[in-house]
Amino acid sequence: MAPRQRSGPARWMAWASLVGDATRLRLLRLLELEELGVGEMARIMQLPQSTISRHLRMLIDAGWVARRNEGTAGLHRLDGAGLDETAQALWRLARTQVDATQAAQDDARRASVLAERRTDSRTFFGRLGGEWDRLRRELFGSSFAAEALLALMEPDLTVADLGCGTGDAAEHLAPLVRRVIAVDRESTMLEAARRRLASHRNVSFRQGDLLELPIRTGEADVAVVMLVLHHLEHPDRAVAECARILSARGRLLIVDMVRHDRRDFGRTMGHQHLGFNEADARAWARSAGLALRRWRVLRADPQAKGPAIFAALFDRGRTERSGR
Repeated sequence: MAPRQRSGPARWMAWASLVGDATRLRLLRLLELEELGVGEMARIMQLPQSTISRHLRMLIDAGWVARRNEGTAGLHRLDGAGLDETAQALWRLARTQVDATQAAQDDARRASVLAERRTDSRTFFGRLGGEWDRLRRELFGSSFAAEALLALMEPDLTVADLGCGTGDAAEHLAPLVRRVIAVDRESTMLEAARRRLASHRNVSFRQGDLLELPIRTGEADVAVVMLVLHHLEHPDRAVAECARILSARGRLLIVDMVRHDRRDFGRTMGHQHLGFNEADARAWARSAGLALRRWRVLRADPQAKGPAIFAALFDRGRTERSGR
C-alpha cells in the first residue's frame, strides 16, 4: 500500500522513512527549487537515470512529487500544495538535514543544466535551444574555445607544466609559447607525454618531484599545476617550490578540486586531501611569498562525476585581492 493511503502514525512513519533516504532528500530539495526532467536530475546528482527513476517513482506514488508532460518530456516538481499539514511539517524538518556541501555542488550543476535549457524562441539560436551545443560540436569540435583563449598568452613565455601526466596541458600550450618544460615524477607518464608531443620541438621533459623540481631558480615565467596538489601530503611545500622557479614576472596557476566530502577518493585513488578552499590558497601564498590574485570556482560540467574545480592564480605582487 502506498504511504499516502495510510493514516495516523503508520503514515507518518512511512513518510519519515521516505524522506529519510539521502538520495530522495536531495531529489526533493532540487524539485522544490525547480521543475526538472529525469535526465536533468541524473546529471545534477551524478547518478544513473535508472536510480533517479526508481526513487522518483516512490515519491510520486507517495504523493510528494507531481509529474506533468511537456511534449514528449516529463517534468517533475515537489507537490508542496498537495501535501497536508503533517507532510509539510515533516518536509520543513527533513530539508534542514541536507548536507550543505552536497547541496552547494548540486546547485552549481543545477545552474549549468538550467543555463543549457534556456532558449529564445524569436531567434535561430532560440529555436535550436539545447541542440545548439550539439550542432556546434558537430561543426567545429569541442576544443576550439580553449585553444582560442590560450592564444591570449604572450608568445615569449617559458611555461612549466608540473605534474604533466600524459601531456594534455603541454599539448595545448606548446604551439603558443616559446618553451614548455614538462615535469612528472613517473617515468611512464613522461614517456606517454613524449609520444604525444613528439612533433613539438619546443617541449623538454624532465623527471622529478614537485617538492624538488628539476628546474633552475627563476627559469619559468608561468607554472601550471593541474589536479596534482590533492595527491601531496604537504601541498604548501610544493607551492613554495613552484614559487622558487618563477621569474620576476612569474605567475602560478593551480587547478584542483574544491573542498568536498567524497572520502572514498582517498581510499580508491590515493587522495591525501579532500580538496581545498580559498583560505588554503591564501595560506599557500603567504608561506611561498606570493600574492593570490584570483580564486574562481569553474563552471560545473553536468557530465562530470567528480567534485567542483577551482582555478587559483598567483604572482609575485605584494598585495592580495580576491577575484571571482
